[in-house]
Amino acid sequence: MKMLIFALGLLFMVPSIAAANPTVPDTKGEIKGEQVEKQPCNCNEDRDHHLKHKDWQAKMEQRDKHLMTWVSQYTPEKKAEWEKVMAEKKALRSQWMSPENAEKREKLKKEKMAQIAELKKQFEEGKLTKEEFMKKAHEWKGMGHWKTYHELEMAVEAKNKKDAAVLLNQLLAQYKQHNQMLKVILKK
Repeated sequence: MKMLIFALGLLFMVPSIAAANPTVPDTKGEIKGEQVEKQPCNCNEDRDHHLKHKDWQAKMEQRDKHLMTWVSQYTPEKKAEWEKVMAEKKALRSQWMSPENAEKREKLKKEKMAQIAELKKQFEEGKLTKEEFMKKAHEWKGMGHWKTYHELEMAVEAKNKKDAAVLLNQLLAQYKQHNQMLKVILKK
């Protein structure tokens, strides 16, 4: 009887132990059913930096594919312009992330951190509200295109052609503005 109880205990315990065991991530990932090659992190900033962006490159590529599909569907007359802007975005990003610009990236990072430290000091002194602090701390990011992209996704899901076309045009303008900002930063 004791052996039977022991065997049953083991039978119920093994799956729990296996589930608690951390798994080693695979070198390939799946995004919405598609196999995507993951590129190893080549970041040297700190030992945990690679955890911050996990599979960022694959997500961005997937997002760009969706965008171009939606452009073909809702604003085909602007497809050439979109392709030009997306190619420019990719080239500027590669240039910005190149080793030649590491010093510029580090300098910009230090400037932003000093600016955030100053804003934090003002917030702690009561000179800024939390909303003002958040707005000023993140305004340089120009994150309007993320919100626009999210709204575009919702319009596409709702099959709202009019809103999708308007949002695509708005997103195109934001991408152009972002590319221009990167050009200015690269010239510094």
